[in-house]
Amino acid sequence: MKYKKHRVLRKIARLLKNFLSRRSVYIERAVEPQNIVNLVKKIRPVRTKFDLIRVGGASDGGYLLPDDLVDIEVCFSPGVAGTATFEMDLLQNWGIHSHLADFSVDRPPMSFQPISFTKKFIGTVNDDMFMTLDQWVRDRTDSVNTRDLLLQMDIEGWEYPTLLSTSEETLKKFRIIVLELHDIESWGHPHFFRIAEAFFAKLLTHFYVVHNHPNNFCGKINLGGFESPRVIEITLLRKDRSDVLGFCSQFPHHLDVPNVKKYPDFPLPTGWYEF
Repeated sequence: MKYKKHRVLRKIARLLKNFLSRRSVYIERAVEPQNIVNLVKKIRPVRTKFDLIRVGGASDGGYLLPDDLVDIEVCFSPGVAGTATFEMDLLQNWGIHSHLADFSVDRPPMSFQPISFTKKFIGTVNDDMFMTLDQWVRDRTDSVNTRDLLLQMDIEGWEYPTLLSTSEETLKKFRIIVLELHDIESWGHPHFFRIAEAFFAKLLTHFYVVHNHPNNFCGKINLGGFESPRVIEITLLRKDRSDVLGFCSQFPHHLDVPNVKKYPDFPLPTGWYEF
């Protein structure tokens, strides 16, 4: 009797999934919250010998970086939007020029003059609309020059496939990587979660996470009891630049500010750093 009941329930579930899939609705078991916690543990920010400094404006467009900018050759900054306070600050205070790229705009914002502007998205292929990070770096750097680079990337979710498709040779050219990390609500979906795991496995091979901060404009999400920002700013430092001195314990950092001041701010949920 019990076996027969189980078969009936499976048949009902199969019929329901088929009914919904014909209407472009799909059902699958969510990722276990503990698996998400295990991933978050790997990206818990660490302290290094470099203090954090704020580069850019006191709102969206400004980021916290390790104070290790001396001798960086240039910044690559895909995803232009309407502000260039980060790139302007790099140039004015550290003499670091920037390469910008974005297909959605025709020119750099705020009358900022980068060393180059490419009207393309940065992604996984090279065509009329897209360019890979590998190709962009090859086109804009001297192959003989060994000075480090900086990457500041805000490309609305394309960071996952773009960096996964980038060669390790190119990634290791960057001393510091600053990312706007999107689509965290999708970490609850098994297929996307595997992408997120692979994404961080690749980055953490050569980099430490040294800072993260919620984007207050995008709000929070609950993933089976695990509270998380929908979007975070995350800063990484290449491992050869410093040993790890311990884990960060102050959240928010005293230099953090809300991305959008008219929206309620919230700190990084404790599940991101208390284990």
